[in-house]
Amino acid sequence: MLGWLTAPVTEFSDTTHAPDGAVDRDQLLSNVMVYWLTGTAGSSACLLKETGRDLAGACEPSTVPTGMAVFPHDPLLPIRSVVERAHNITHWSEFERGGHFPAIEAPDLLVNELRTFFRRFRHAIGTVKEEGRREAKPSQRKLM
Repeated sequence: MLGWLTAPVTEFSDTTHAPDGAVDRDQLLSNVMVYWLTGTAGSSACLLKETGRDLAGACEPSTVPTGMAVFPHDPLLPIRSVVERAHNITHWSEFERGGHFPAIEAPDLLVNELRTFFRRFRHAIGTVKEEGRREAKPSQRKLM
């Protein structure tokens, strides 16, 4: 299992800035242990197999606001003009480092990118919550 899970991380990672490996060995071992001890390696592989069979489904048109974070050492680099044909791209970022596993290679970049993308929706979500909230009548309020 260790070899099966570490091979793609080694092959699809950005080793430009970290010649000994883009991912710390202890972190990689911890990730492998999570799969092993929870028995989820099989379901993870199943997901890859199932989505690999239906790549055409990934190109079905979508109006959902979509953000893309492109890391240079990902073996499946998207072409913006092609992606925009089928998806409502509202945010696109390209980074100078990182690969296929940005959560473990460049977590600082990924976290900032997720925050930047979702920040625009915070106000909209808060507004929906406020509009959906109903003020309780004095007789309905519970004393604590």
